[in-house]
Amino acid sequence: MARIWLLVVTGVLLAGQGLAQVSEMVRVPAPEDLAALPLYEDDGAGLADTEIWTDTGTERWARNVSHPTLLPVLPDPEEATGAAVIVVPGGGFQFVSMDNEGYPIAHWLAEQGVAAFVLKYRVMQTPEAEAEFDAHMQRMFAPTPDMTPIDVRPGIPPAVEDAQAALAMVEARAAEWGIDPDRIGMLGFSAGAITTLGTVQAEDGASRPDFIGYIYGPMTATTVPETAPPMFVALAADDALFGQQGFGLVEAWQSAGKPVELHFYDSGGHGFGSYRRENPADGWFDQFLRWMDGRGLREAEAGQEPVSRRYRD
Repeated sequence: MARIWLLVVTGVLLAGQGLAQVSEMVRVPAPEDLAALPLYEDDGAGLADTEIWTDTGTERWARNVSHPTLLPVLPDPEEATGAAVIVVPGGGFQFVSMDNEGYPIAHWLAEQGVAAFVLKYRVMQTPEAEAEFDAHMQRMFAPTPDMTPIDVRPGIPPAVEDAQAALAMVEARAAEWGIDPDRIGMLGFSAGAITTLGTVQAEDGASRPDFIGYIYGPMTATTVPETAPPMFVALAADDALFGQQGFGLVEAWQSAGKPVELHFYDSGGHGFGSYRRENPADGWFDQFLRWMDGRGLREAEAGQEPVSRRYRD
């Protein structure tokens, strides 16, 4: 995991533009995701006692997650293409951005004939009280010289382990879900992008995605394994965390002779995810679909044509 950790020291991995935009944190009930599947056997008990959902005013975050789950969001069988994508939200390994980078992304994919799976992975423990959690995140986002910055690196290995377990589950149940086992990808946002990269760099014998979407993750160069899959990258120039790092990661993919497509938008900030803010980055999902189509990833079986409906009016 040391190769992944090198990517983290360059900045704080938040899912949104910054806590300055969060007006108030309010605890809310966890949604009843009855279709969510525990990643590990005998891991369903006690979920309500450990997990906290916080409403920031614009989205909900799941934090103190200790029982990871995978939520299938399957397409209409008549429109299914056989492709699958595991969606890995961000959150700095302090929370999981379910509303911005989880549920809506999965539903967009399903509307386009792609079987989607929202990964709610384990994160680091944060203070239970909302006021203390707010202070915790302020210390993470903008620590003053008298503060000890939060080290997010311990949160990476559990997240990667959960992502590998999610891949293994989708592979094992591919026939049940109507999925081509050779077209199972992963789409990660911010900390979720780091998690996705971790699955690519996994040890031999571990499950790896067949393609990846790397959305506003660190751009630091890294070691590219021989088994690295095609990669789609989206980043905004005004991303305060990673927008001015250069493109070392993309160049590393190129140097290794691996397919990579980069979309570097003039504006969009960090955490554009499912938001529509009249920025160039709003178009990333359409372009991700075109990239998938260009690589034949949504070619349906039995001569069916890939779905062409737009994901949102």
